[in-house]
Amino acid sequence: MPWIVLFFAILCETIGTTALHASQQFTRLGPSLVAVLGYCLSFYLLSMALREIPVGIAYAIWAGLGIVLIAAIGWSLFGQKLDAAALVGMSLILSGIVVINVFSGAKPH
Repeated sequence: MPWIVLFFAILCETIGTTALHASQQFTRLGPSLVAVLGYCLSFYLLSMALREIPVGIAYAIWAGLGIVLIAAIGWSLFGQKLDAAALVGMSLILSGIVVINVFSGAKPH
């Protein structure tokens, strides 16, 4: 269950960041409210996941997947370009997440 909560924390953070871009520096009310709500809900859910997942592991997964998802959204929705270095870097982030989940000896509390 804590992994599902962490997944939803990542999803809320991704929605919040996407809305933050769409808010045009908080000049558009709707996206601004979605951004604030997304971040608040994301941090709340992350705090719930931390009850059972070690903070270092949870934060690495939360931040890493958030980076990759936001880069993909920026590319697909906002036409932002990703060069080879960005793609290699995101591949390394994803690889790190796999290594943490498959090989790490850190156990939930």
